[in-house]
Amino acid sequence: MSRPLHRCTRSRGFTVIELLVVLAALALLLSVAAPRYVQHVDRARDTALRHNLHAMRDAIDKFYSDQGRYPKELAELVERRYLRSIPLDPVTQRADTWVAVPPRAGNVDGEGVSDVRSGAREVSADGSSYASW
Repeated sequence: MSRPLHRCTRSRGFTVIELLVVLAALALLLSVAAPRYVQHVDRARDTALRHNLHAMRDAIDKFYSDQGRYPKELAELVERRYLRSIPLDPVTQRADTWVAVPPRAGNVDGEGVSDVRSGAREVSADGSSYASW
């Protein structure tokens, strides 16, 4: 016995309408998730910058307490093992863009590095300049 052939056999695929509905749902999810992702990346970069600044300022203060003077440059903190390495500025993604701030004129010798700031020219999410942190 032979089976009758059905002319209306349906293939196992998706219709264009089904694909459009799925793509529209994905686009909606991405439009909600993408701005949140960017916001979290910016917040993480700000937190990393604050942490790196705190670590370098702490190393400068410890150097001053131990040596009685400020380091001549940031590299001296690494040479004397107050830091393992100069951290990256998370905004500029470089370690050589830090701006060394010399001591105020009322200090003992007036030379060296008493503070450090970011060399980035961008503005943070709160409206302040990264260079002012």
